[in-house]
Amino acid sequence: MLAWAGAVLWPVLLGLALWRGLRRGRGPGWFGWSAVLVVSVAWFLGVWAFLWEPSQLVIRRVEASSAAWSGAALKIGVISDTHTDGAHMGVGRLNAVIDAEQPDIVVLLGDFVAKRDADPRIVAEGLAAFSRLRAPLGVHAVLGNHDWWYDGPMVEAQLKLAGVNVMENGRVRISREGGVFWIAGLADYDSKRSQPSYSLALGPQPDAAAVPAGEPVIVMSHWPDAFAVAPDRVALTLAGHSHCGQVNLPYLGRPVAVSDGARRWPCGLYEDRGRRLYVTGGVGTSVMPVRFGQPPEIAVVTLRAR
Repeated sequence: MLAWAGAVLWPVLLGLALWRGLRRGRGPGWFGWSAVLVVSVAWFLGVWAFLWEPSQLVIRRVEASSAAWSGAALKIGVISDTHTDGAHMGVGRLNAVIDAEQPDIVVLLGDFVAKRDADPRIVAEGLAAFSRLRAPLGVHAVLGNHDWWYDGPMVEAQLKLAGVNVMENGRVRISREGGVFWIAGLADYDSKRSQPSYSLALGPQPDAAAVPAGEPVIVMSHWPDAFAVAPDRVALTLAGHSHCGQVNLPYLGRPVAVSDGARRWPCGLYEDRGRRLYVTGGVGTSVMPVRFGQPPEIAVVTLRAR
């Protein structure tokens, strides 16, 4: 509301001031025009960062190859940091993009909630909207730190009601014509139940043996930090959390990093000792409803064997 008030107020004030000055036969003068220019530039940047860019949605198409991947290529729809109770959000447009792109599988990388004191009704409505997501190999998710700051079990329960498979250091074996693979999900660092663990996610569990060594694995993690200890056998780790800095200034880069991993791997596709990581900029905004040079995105990652 304040952003819209500022967007409207400056042109109105400028128009009135110029009209009154011209009626009296006086222009702003050199100093006045300089002030008008400075304030107008600030106004334009504010409108862009607070109103225009956060409301956009780009599709980031990424090609990734991995020596740990086998079988046919896999098209993955990657959605993160939706913050469905925050500004500029409408889950309906995510569904429209996924319908158009037709990925084989969709992953949701956490932070479905923005505020600790979010209205439960708004949160429930936002999470229920994910029921419209469709993918042949399913929709899978992990929780993020904001979800746990709010109510992790409630978010998890609502996502499951929407037909989303939520994992916390768990995994699912997926069979398809192009070859078997596993999708695993790590716990969040702020989880009240566990800490992210590749060994728990991929190793022996009370009701299941370890993931067989010859079968490829994709891992979901809200934080890119977990990639630091990713085993070589993981074909691709997918993460969010960073928002790609949310602000990416010319020459200065990203002034904010929300974790050590977000500072080291802020945005995009990375390779480290043969291991692959993709960090998505996410959809929503956090703390400040602002984006600049880093529009909201849905990523479509095509994973191929190297």
